[in-house]
Amino acid sequence: MSDSNSFLDPSETRPHDEREQETIVRFKEQVRHAQTKSDYFSDLLEHIDPESIVDRQSICQIPVTRKSDLKSIQGKAPPFGGLTTAPISGLARVFSSPGPIYEPQAIDEDFWRFKRALYAVGVRPGSLVYNTFSYHFTPAGFMADFGARALGCAVFPAGIGQTELQARTISEIRPDVYTGTPSFLKILLEKGKELGLDLSSLKKGIVGGEAFLPAARQLFQEHGIKVCQTYATADVGLIAYETNPDDGLVIDEDIFVEIVRPGSNDIVPDGEVGEVVVSMFSSIYPLIRFGTGDLSTFIPGRSLCGRTNRRLKGWMGRADQTTKVKGMFVHPEQINAVIAKHPEIKYARLNVRHDAQQNDIMTLECEVQSVSEDLEAAIVVSIRDVTKLRGSVNLVKRETLPRDGKVIDDQRKYD
Repeated sequence: MSDSNSFLDPSETRPHDEREQETIVRFKEQVRHAQTKSDYFSDLLEHIDPESIVDRQSICQIPVTRKSDLKSIQGKAPPFGGLTTAPISGLARVFSSPGPIYEPQAIDEDFWRFKRALYAVGVRPGSLVYNTFSYHFTPAGFMADFGARALGCAVFPAGIGQTELQARTISEIRPDVYTGTPSFLKILLEKGKELGLDLSSLKKGIVGGEAFLPAARQLFQEHGIKVCQTYATADVGLIAYETNPDDGLVIDEDIFVEIVRPGSNDIVPDGEVGEVVVSMFSSIYPLIRFGTGDLSTFIPGRSLCGRTNRRLKGWMGRADQTTKVKGMFVHPEQINAVIAKHPEIKYARLNVRHDAQQNDIMTLECEVQSVSEDLEAAIVVSIRDVTKLRGSVNLVKRETLPRDGKVIDDQRKYD
């Protein structure tokens, strides 16, 4: 059972309908703000009436801006492509992620909202947080740092590397909280054991940036450290956070998350895998329907911890399934364009494989209500028109294909 001290604020235990209604109101306000303050969104949202946004389905009229497009968008109007609403002088920092893609930091106390994830794992004011997320180029180190400071904790800005020095530092300053990747915590514990150092002060931690494997979780439990994983990106900050092992990741209260079919603007039915799309309510970086490129799905029901927001299953792969067939790129957006030409198609996925001579062949499997040779022939023509490649069509019954988030399934083997 949870008590009131288990939650950072009352928003975490709101009734679901209340949260949805309040979020839609905030979403409308953010659209109005972006339309008037952001050059990029003033163009993208030119024909959007904020009052037409009344529920999740109506949000689908807004195109998804995908992370894979950010480099191109920013290149047209450096450094942020017109997505921000403040000049450089109004920011605290500017970061760079591989691409390069540039991210702003507002002057806000906890811009990336990491305080909530730290509180959920049991961190309280007065803790000393040993932060090994990188402070160099990317915002990861500052995400955890600012969240801890907003919670009333002191921070040791360790960053990465210098394993022996770090292990000795932990043994001397006695931090009780670790933040960083799970693999580096494992390395530090092993180094401490090798050197005969006492690292037992560490009792709690949040990890991210890579897979949190069961073996690592077991190791940390054996050392008496409660560690929960976070799901965050450099653009958005905290998206979701773990409160109990194997209970999914609770979505942060200050963002709006959808699961959409990769390459489209449309949400998938609950329980299906799709791309994680996030909308932020930041005044200086109003990302609206931002496609992270990550695959996941909503978990039904409520978290064991008592929080009522939706939960994500966790990272389930990449949504950008672009592949090359006979020397030409085929994109999920193209497959969705083919589907849009034929209302009879209820669901579809493109399979790419080799024939006996190692030639590339494409087959679009389509779920339809009734099989028709004329429909099959028409879809073949649409594939050629949209992709400029020849592909066959296989019409199948409804609810036949897996709902695993794949629009393009590349089945070719190269070994």
